[in-house]
Amino acid sequence: MSHRYFPHTAADIEAMLQRCGVEDMNGLYADIPESLLLKGGYELPEEMSETEVRDFFRSLADKNMVLKCFAGAGFYDHYSPAVVPYIMSRSEFLTAYTPYQPEISQGTLQYIFEYQSMMVSLTGMDVSNASMYDGTTATAEAMLMAVAASRKRRRVLVSATLNPAVRRVVDTYARYHGVEIDEIAQIGGITDIDDLKAKLMQGDVAGVIVATPNFYGVVEDYSGWADLCHEHKALFIINCVPADLSVLKTPGEWGADIACGDAQSLGMPLNYGGPYLGFLCSRKELIRKMPGRIVGATTDADGRRTFVLTLQAREQHIRRDKATSNICSNQGLMALHTAVYLSIMGAEGLREAAMAGYNGAHYLADKLTATGKCSLKYPEAPFFNEFAVTMPGVDIDAFMRRCVDRGILPGVRIASDEMLIAVTEIPSRRDMDILAGILAGM
Repeated sequence: MSHRYFPHTAADIEAMLQRCGVEDMNGLYADIPESLLLKGGYELPEEMSETEVRDFFRSLADKNMVLKCFAGAGFYDHYSPAVVPYIMSRSEFLTAYTPYQPEISQGTLQYIFEYQSMMVSLTGMDVSNASMYDGTTATAEAMLMAVAASRKRRRVLVSATLNPAVRRVVDTYARYHGVEIDEIAQIGGITDIDDLKAKLMQGDVAGVIVATPNFYGVVEDYSGWADLCHEHKALFIINCVPADLSVLKTPGEWGADIACGDAQSLGMPLNYGGPYLGFLCSRKELIRKMPGRIVGATTDADGRRTFVLTLQAREQHIRRDKATSNICSNQGLMALHTAVYLSIMGAEGLREAAMAGYNGAHYLADKLTATGKCSLKYPEAPFFNEFAVTMPGVDIDAFMRRCVDRGILPGVRIASDEMLIAVTEIPSRRDMDILAGILAGM
């Protein structure tokens, strides 16, 4: 096959094949079973003009159904000011990557520094990194931090109310790092403190992972939990939804050692699974156990403010053989997105958006339960902007189809007769009334 855009001449290719010790291109794939090799040409359309290409992709986009979203389970449909994607699309930002030469990457270092500063303020912790892929891996890294900090302890306790998707990634990391995961039971949608105490008494616990709000949208009371963990020499880790921290008590106020999760709730659009941004903040005593990079501010020889790559002790290109985590990309573009969003929204804007979600969720919960077709799964537990309902006797598949036909994504199914429903500042009261009306007609 001719590759018109490859720069290599026939002589170049021949020289490379000789160096590889094979006679032709097919020899490079000799280890691949014949049944897996492509026999024909690529199924690609004929070339198109620019206008035809635009029309083609526009026709594909038109097939997407844009629904009013009441689905959550860790990822939420939040408003993002129009200026955010505009700034993000500037070429100097869109192409920014890892600052391997930090002394000439002042712009990149500055927005990472600003991102870190804002996340520290939001979580109430001492330090933040800027190098996590998503919230699930950030939580797994927090688990590894706890194990690394304890040196000899290999057991981590995880609340049963943690998001199952996060739990699965934590389990995978634990399996291949020799870490034992033990689950703390839940009662009524709230982590059982008595079970926690019993498991801590067994010893060998490096860390305890809980969530706020938890998977069911419940806001748990963690008063005294940090002291309890520290009495048994375990780190207290809170997985949290950062947008909600503008109203809720922060991990720092709970006395947590590590705060982690996904920053998607800070204005990142839902886009078929990403990209997202895992955040990881901690007490300053744990800074050398953190994966990724820490950017700091200082002054140069002329007294001007400047930014430096302060710490990168666990990167692939430094002490790789001693690293407990190898993270290369610092998700720079998403960190920039978060920094721009937070700077534009401000503390008051974040609170207004969060309270709109809170008020909307409680309004919708009342409307849905008033139909008599569902009830709150945990009626005694306080919830923020997300809640679980039990729908006995309702054909949930049929209910979801009717909702989609009316332009609504009603929530996430979490059991045969249960749904998880979230409300942000986006849906209107009219949208909620339509959703409740659909349920009433089932």
